[in-house]
Amino acid sequence: MNPTRLNIPRTYLTITTLFFVALVLPCFAAAQQPVPPPPAPSEAPATAPPAAPAPESSSTGRHKSKIPPFLILGTVFNERALAFPGVEVKIRRKGEKKFRYDIYTNSRGEFAIRVPDGIEYEVVVRPKNYKEQSQIVAANMADIQKRLTFKLETSIPAKAGEPK
Repeated sequence: MNPTRLNIPRTYLTITTLFFVALVLPCFAAAQQPVPPPPAPSEAPATAPPAAPAPESSSTGRHKSKIPPFLILGTVFNERALAFPGVEVKIRRKGEKKFRYDIYTNSRGEFAIRVPDGIEYEVVVRPKNYKEQSQIVAANMADIQKRLTFKLETSIPAKAGEPK
């Protein structure tokens, strides 16, 4: 074996090792050091009120509408106490003729809608082939939601000879 040929790979190995030790290891060592804590904020007076949230600016210029605070939710069951999906639920202010909200129950017979508080509402359930039912809900400031349950009764079928 020729000794000069064996020294060439050792030279490359030595240079590579020195490169790794000199350049790469300090990077790993810096990454392992803990991040210094952020500077302590200057202390505010104890009697200062909490800061109000900054108003959101919109690039489109539209205002975001406020979500009504009161939640009316409920479940509609059929005469056999099974959830009844697809039932029309209408909501209007008490004493008004026109309905303001119109929704349908989901696959589990449930519905939910947010309405402004401080008003009394009438919730009317109108399923086909069942009697219409209604309940009054007082959307007051003390509560944030009202849960309703409707158990439907079948409408009496028309007898033979009577108009439908």
